[in-house]
Amino acid sequence: MSLRPFHLAFPVHDLEEARAFYGGLMGCAEGRSSDEWIDFDFFGHQIVAHTGGEAGDRASNAVDGHDVPVPHFGVVLKMEDWQALADRLRSAGVEFVIEPTIRFKGQPGEQATMFFRDPSGNALEMKAFADDAMLFAR
Repeated sequence: MSLRPFHLAFPVHDLEEARAFYGGLMGCAEGRSSDEWIDFDFFGHQIVAHTGGEAGDRASNAVDGHDVPVPHFGVVLKMEDWQALADRLRSAGVEFVIEPTIRFKGQPGEQATMFFRDPSGNALEMKAFADDAMLFAR
């Protein structure tokens, strides 16, 4: 199966902060933009930072002993890319909502995960599996 890119538009307070965070720190190439929005290549997917509005609320759900922020978005990376991103975020002093960790250790669906927020407060989860076939494991 060949996956098609997803598209996500989300609110930010400041486009220059978004440009520095997603383009600079996260390494997402910038696409089209205007005075009110910026397209980014988010690991092969199109995300669009729009000015105006507020980032998602601060609700959470308990998952494997952690309070997972809701809503959140992210992508499943290769394990080595996940580790490189975790190292880059730590080096930049990013504050993690949930530190890089292994969730569901020893169970089907074991995964590396980390949660953090962009400068506007949008929650992101980046994850990786040792075996991508476990993505939907029960």
